[in-house]
Amino acid sequence: MTQLTFAEAEFANKKHKTRRERFLERMDVLIPWAKLERKLAKLYPTGQRGRPPYPLSTMLRVHCIQLFYNLSDPAMEDLLYEVESVRAFAGLRLSQPIPDESTILHFRHFLETHGLGKVVFDTINQHLADHGLILKEGTIVDASILEAPSSTKNNAGQRDPEMHQTKKGNEWHFGMKLHIGVDHVLGLIHSLTTTAANTHDIVIADQLLHGAEKVVIADAGYRGVYKRPEHEHRVVRWLIAARPSQRGRIAGIEYNKASIRSKVEHAFCYIKRCFGYGKVRYRGLMKNTNRLYVLAGFTNLLRVDGFIKAHVA
Repeated sequence: MTQLTFAEAEFANKKHKTRRERFLERMDVLIPWAKLERKLAKLYPTGQRGRPPYPLSTMLRVHCIQLFYNLSDPAMEDLLYEVESVRAFAGLRLSQPIPDESTILHFRHFLETHGLGKVVFDTINQHLADHGLILKEGTIVDASILEAPSSTKNNAGQRDPEMHQTKKGNEWHFGMKLHIGVDHVLGLIHSLTTTAANTHDIVIADQLLHGAEKVVIADAGYRGVYKRPEHEHRVVRWLIAARPSQRGRIAGIEYNKASIRSKVEHAFCYIKRCFGYGKVRYRGLMKNTNRLYVLAGFTNLLRVDGFIKAHVA
């Protein structure tokens, strides 16, 4: 057993536990590490040539921390050197090599190249389904705009070609849309896709339904969705919010619809507020989508935090 460093000894003897420590301990319990590592290990480099890579478990944990706090690659490297609780979560020590920003970048590119964000999302959802936490009787669909830089003051002299602008209310927004489908009882995200911000919500609705639901719930932006040809075969009950001008005479019904539909807003709140992803970090849809899949998996874990701690070893 190696000797403790001064930083580790002082950290072990302190009396107060910070919010960061409590959150990392919470996520350490919630995330099914073994299942994720088995999925990713099939494609992870073995290091037969050149310098041996860091263990998959270490880099996966470093990547998760980076997403928890929405950090750049250099900022993530600095955090590993500065904060003992972060190193402990990642299984690193100051007396051993610490991943630099290039290593952190390469691991993110590894996930993006193989589309492993969706694999992480699906693995987490299967983990929850194994414990009876994914229901399929009803789906709530909705979309939210993620802002992108609108400035052309860059090397290319132009905006991101995969992002577009759209008008919401009286304001213009430039960026992309996150479309999700969530379970109408627990509010867990079961499907996700992304588009440019100017894509109408109604066009993507069929990609958010798994096909086994008996009821579909959505806001007034989805009015008429059931008339589209891709939904002709569906035998479901459509609970679409009425337009503002029609709500006066059926206020009670609309209130009940809204109380159910609010579960989808809770999911957006976790992604955009708790994990700080209200603005895109990368150019293009692919990289952002890969990241959003992982954040959606984290969101589902936090939504059922109490049940997992009580029933999942």
